[in-house]
Amino acid sequence: GRGMDAEKMDENEWKYHGEGNKSLVVSHSQRCVVLRFLKFSPNRNKAPEEILRHLQNIVDFGKHVMKQFFGEKYVHYGEVVQLPLDFVKQLCLKIQSERPESRCDKDLDTLSGYAMCLPNLTRLQTYHFVEHRPILCVEIKPKCGFIPFSSHVSQEIKHKVCRYCMHQHLKVANGKWKRLSKYCPLDLFSGNKQRMHFALTSLLQEAQNNLKIFKNGELIYGCKDDQDSLSDWNELARHLKPFFFPANGMVNGPHCTRTIIKELIHVITMTLLSSTDACRAGNMKTVPISRGRSYCEASAFSKELVRNGKNKMESSALPRGCLLYKTLQAQMLDMLDIEGLYPLYNRVEQYLEEFPEERSTSQIDGPYNEAFYEKLLDLSTEDDGTEAFAFTKVQQYRVAMTAKDCSIMISLSPCLQDECSAQRPVVLASKSRFTFSVSVLDLDLKPYESIPHQYKLDGKIVNYYLKNVQAKDDPMMSNLFKENEDCTLVLHKV
Repeated sequence: GRGMDAEKMDENEWKYHGEGNKSLVVSHSQRCVVLRFLKFSPNRNKAPEEILRHLQNIVDFGKHVMKQFFGEKYVHYGEVVQLPLDFVKQLCLKIQSERPESRCDKDLDTLSGYAMCLPNLTRLQTYHFVEHRPILCVEIKPKCGFIPFSSHVSQEIKHKVCRYCMHQHLKVANGKWKRLSKYCPLDLFSGNKQRMHFALTSLLQEAQNNLKIFKNGELIYGCKDDQDSLSDWNELARHLKPFFFPANGMVNGPHCTRTIIKELIHVITMTLLSSTDACRAGNMKTVPISRGRSYCEASAFSKELVRNGKNKMESSALPRGCLLYKTLQAQMLDMLDIEGLYPLYNRVEQYLEEFPEERSTSQIDGPYNEAFYEKLLDLSTEDDGTEAFAFTKVQQYRVAMTAKDCSIMISLSPCLQDECSAQRPVVLASKSRFTFSVSVLDLDLKPYESIPHQYKLDGKIVNYYLKNVQAKDDPMMSNLFKENEDCTLVLHKV
């Protein structure tokens, strides 16, 4: 890791930006950069060289693997930097009071001096903008956009209802969220504008941790912490009005709020469907998207169609170059579902017990280089009983899980007609136009060790849904979209 400029080392120039389970981020007040530090459970500090390797693995995985799936323009992998220990300790003291209580069970790594330096995507764009221009940034965590198509799935419900919609019920029952969200990832990934608008409206109604909106780097909408949310539409519209209606010629009131929110949803949809040739990913051989079913029976949009007597879903497709399409392709590397994958994980575990030295050869813990990426391109699902097959499927599953949990950042900056050159992508609203950039982040490879947890969680989600939701649901719903399906007639002797 290289050292950072001393001028950036005043801890008062940095402020708390947010954190996840394994890392914490601070942003610089003047420059468009963030520092990301690892976190550990108390008394579990790792040696500095272990931390350096861990951070370098994250950078390499973004650079050599995810960049291949998403394309150069969309992935910002950053670099590892070395910081003065005194600065890290002072910074840690400064931000401790701003951390949410629920996150304070883990300590910041203050002993190694290593961190990741990345662009601040809530402020910075891929294009060099005039610094004083205001920037709006929407962060969306879209989650898994397809229904499992694997023959290893043991419960039929998994072929009908998506993982996100099922998991919502368990999360509300466990007190993680107060209300169910109407958001269904399959609506967002449908490419159908009406369904996408519905999905984005649902996210705005119940943001949970799937949507955040920043203005000039400050969070103005969404969850700060699990239960603490900023979600007043009128307040949001007040922030957004200068972006969408700069001339201020509109009346105030609910009509104004609804109109502004509608404009926002339109602009987000158009940026998500946008694609430029320059962003085309590598020559990834793709999983045919048509293998999965394109709607989810639990989606409020699907139910609404049925209520209105329409049981034919409008089909659209995502443009091949857009980021949602690329995200879906990476997610669909989970070709066997966790139920088909878990026995292969056990095979790998058994093999590694007998031959522990193979752990490094198999690249389970890195290095995440071109060779690692090449192995992901084998899309065969026919198990030949070898360890090699099991290793490949396990690695593909980890990459798919990463894509299912990544975030998409859309940065928007107003531009005047004469400023909009052909080199910059532009999206039009009714009374304004924006230059924009779309990026993907949260691209750390999911840990190999989390596979047993995923297997147990999958069982919990499905069993809870079958017992508490489907059993009480309207039996008419099971006839949803029947003519779109292949039906098998079973004859019983009488």
